[in-house]
Amino acid sequence: MRSPDEPGLAAVAPPLSITKRFIIAAASAINDAACRSDGTVNRRLVSLLDARSSASAKPVQGIRTVDVPVDTSRDVWFRLFIPCSDSAGLKIPVIVYFHGGGFAFLSPASYLYDHVCRRLCRTVNAIVVSVNYRLAPEHRHPAPYEDGVDVLRFLDRVGLLYADPLAADLADLSRCFLVGDSAGANICHHVARRWAAGAGSGWKRLRLAGMVLIQPYFGGEQRTEAEVRLAGAPLVTVERTDWLWRAFLPEGADRDHEASNVFGPRATGELEEALPAALVVVGGFDPLQDWQRRYYEGLKARGKEARLVEYPEAFHAFFAFPDLKQSAVLMEDVRSFIEGHRPSKENTGGC
Repeated sequence: MRSPDEPGLAAVAPPLSITKRFIIAAASAINDAACRSDGTVNRRLVSLLDARSSASAKPVQGIRTVDVPVDTSRDVWFRLFIPCSDSAGLKIPVIVYFHGGGFAFLSPASYLYDHVCRRLCRTVNAIVVSVNYRLAPEHRHPAPYEDGVDVLRFLDRVGLLYADPLAADLADLSRCFLVGDSAGANICHHVARRWAAGAGSGWKRLRLAGMVLIQPYFGGEQRTEAEVRLAGAPLVTVERTDWLWRAFLPEGADRDHEASNVFGPRATGELEEALPAALVVVGGFDPLQDWQRRYYEGLKARGKEARLVEYPEAFHAFFAFPDLKQSAVLMEDVRSFIEGHRPSKENTGGC
């Protein structure tokens, strides 16, 4: 990767250290090599980059973790993050986190997301449920959406008692938030819609109080101004996103499919009344930013509560670098959003 001081790159990326540029370049090169021309993924090559961490019953920086199976036949499970801080008997919110990776890469055990969820758990003082969903292209749309709903059903039906009694005692499932980045943020929207469609029947105790979409992975057939202007930006290019959409969307579908272009020409039906409030995060160096703003504007136009926060110097996946100032600001913005969305007394009894 060229230096940001060289011609042609200053407009598409903020100044980055040599270490960060190397990490981004290595991740991009391996992922590009792993995405075969026949639409399959070289999983063995991907494993070279995807360093994994194990769950730890012993607290690490004040956080305990445990892996909880949901459906072993589909390898659907979640990593539970439990803060060790004294909450003085108070219930704390539950964050259900969906990782990014273009629907095709990474997992809750990936070092990157283990670390991100630890930061969320510690900053927000919340129980974090990090979901392992099925990956494309082996499992196309709507597999991750179905897996996400099944995890919510599991929490609503089974709770956390058998997984971790302390977590079960702390968790307030009436204050559940969906949080995700990139493809995981896309999953947040579609899982929230499926939950909202059934709100009022079939749900005993889990209530969605909000969703946080960090640089959501949306798109369409049209090339936006940002996609053209930021060609060559870190991690995200139209060539990569096009390949990933082809790997994820149903056979024969194009990028105007509702999974990608949620308010586009093929969108069906009105948004559900129970769809929760949204915080939408946009980065100034993210080629997907126009689609992200359109999503926010689509929510507002349909009468939904939504807030847009923009980080002008942020590139796609900036939050994964904790030493970046904007990464720390994001964590505080998420904490503020969650603290500001509490269910009213009449709505705390489940759906």
